[in-house]
Amino acid sequence: MKRLHATLAGVELYFDDLERARKFYREVLGLKLQDEQPGHHSQFDTGASFLCLERKAAESYASRDKAVVFLEVDDLAAAVKKIGRKRFVHIESRGKRGGPSWAVMHDPEGHNVLLLNSRKPKRRR
Repeated sequence: MKRLHATLAGVELYFDDLERARKFYREVLGLKLQDEQPGHHSQFDTGASFLCLERKAAESYASRDKAVVFLEVDDLAAAVKKIGRKRFVHIESRGKRGGPSWAVMHDPEGHNVLLLNSRKPKRRR
C-alpha cells in the first residue's frame, strides 16, 4: 500500500473561554494573530502551519478535548527563561549535555503546549 505523504497544516483547539485562550497564545507565547472572527475563532500564524482556537459548540460537529500543540523555538532554554520556569509543568533535560530537550506547559484550559528546539539549522553570520 502506498503511503500518504502529509505535513502538518495546522492544529485547532476548542475552548470555553476563547478570549482567555487568544490572550494566552498571543501575549504569553507571542504568536502572531492571522485571522479572527470574534466569538467564533482566532487563527495564529506559526510559520509553515497555523494554530486555530475555536469556541466550543461554534460548529455542529463535536471534537475530543485532548490535544497537544508542538511548537519549535530557536532556543528552548531562552524561551523557558523568557516565559518563566514556573509556567512549565515538566522540563525534560538532555542529560550530560545540559539544557532542556523539551518543555511542556498548559494553556488556560489545560491543553498541553510542548516546546522543542527548532530542527532548522541555525544561520551563520
